[in-house]
Amino acid sequence: MTHCGVLEFVADEGICYLPHWMMQNLLLEEGGLVWVESVNLQVATYSKFQLQSPDFLDITNPKAVLENALRNFACLTTGDVIAINYNEKAYELRVMETKPDKAISIIECDMNVDFDAPLGYKEPERPVQHEESIEGEADHSGYAAEVGFGAFPGSGNRLDGKKKGVEPSPSPIKPGDIKRGIPNYEFKFGKITFIRNSRPLVKNVEEDEAGGRFIAFSGEGQSLREKGRKP
Repeated sequence: MTHCGVLEFVADEGICYLPHWMMQNLLLEEGGLVWVESVNLQVATYSKFQLQSPDFLDITNPKAVLENALRNFACLTTGDVIAINYNEKAYELRVMETKPDKAISIIECDMNVDFDAPLGYKEPERPVQHEESIEGEADHSGYAAEVGFGAFPGSGNRLDGKKKGVEPSPSPIKPGDIKRGIPNYEFKFGKITFIRNSRPLVKNVEEDEAGGRFIAFSGEGQSLREKGRKP
């Protein structure tokens, strides 16, 4: 059983003309007998379709194409397979679900449309990133002890072509000589503190023993002109 609307009343008495896809739904052949009955259907609110081929997804705007094609239909029945013609090609859609009833009228209505996955559709496989298996964690503790920092370790070249005398290679800085700072656990976000390394002034031991003090401009001074003798 299916439902449809009348397009034109031009057929002879006792004869009705059906589209090919509807004859396939009813398992009819040309000249077959059908029972026609007039019914009132509820207005559609929801319908769900399943594409019979993934080719329909190649259309640029399938939603607009389906909306325009459904204007040629008066009603939908759950289980029917309808055909849509676009760009000289027929696309078949199966009506999976309709609300509020199994048969609905889609004339002048606001209907929510949903789609099932098309038949034969396969989701594209995502490339799997193969992670190399790590047998064990590397021990980086010995790296700093083996390699030390040495500034300008190259031999160098002279402009006159002479070779530079061999000098003893400077000893690299040992990791133990580098002192790490202590983190400030009372640090507050948004506050910048400038810490100065204050060093105590080294006093001269000899001046301390003699008890002498520094007096500015205490020297005799010198003059470029010889001072005249006073009479």
